[in-house]
Amino acid sequence: MIHDLPVTAGQAGVALSLTYNGFPRIVEVHAVGVSSAGNRLMRVWQVSGGSKSGKFTGWKLMTVSDASNLALTEQVSEAPREGYRRGDRAMVRRIDWQI
Repeated sequence: MIHDLPVTAGQAGVALSLTYNGFPRIVEVHAVGVSSAGNRLMRVWQVSGGSKSGKFTGWKLMTVSDASNLALTEQVSEAPREGYRRGDRAMVRRIDWQI
């Protein structure tokens, strides 16, 4: 299933390419889980690409169902990035995977 790719990327230690809010991006997945509203989330470090906020690199929280064109890359992930904390509080219901 395409929405399992964030976990696959994290486990494989490679970056994930995707489109989010209309911007192509390359991200390193640090955690995947479910919010209190039941949305599947991923905590990522954005390596490159666009952003609605104007911040082109750094920490992002993304709703997996809002991402499109997901694909594994051959780029090695540098996760865990500085500032990462296990037990992401945004993933209240459960954490399915974390680095």
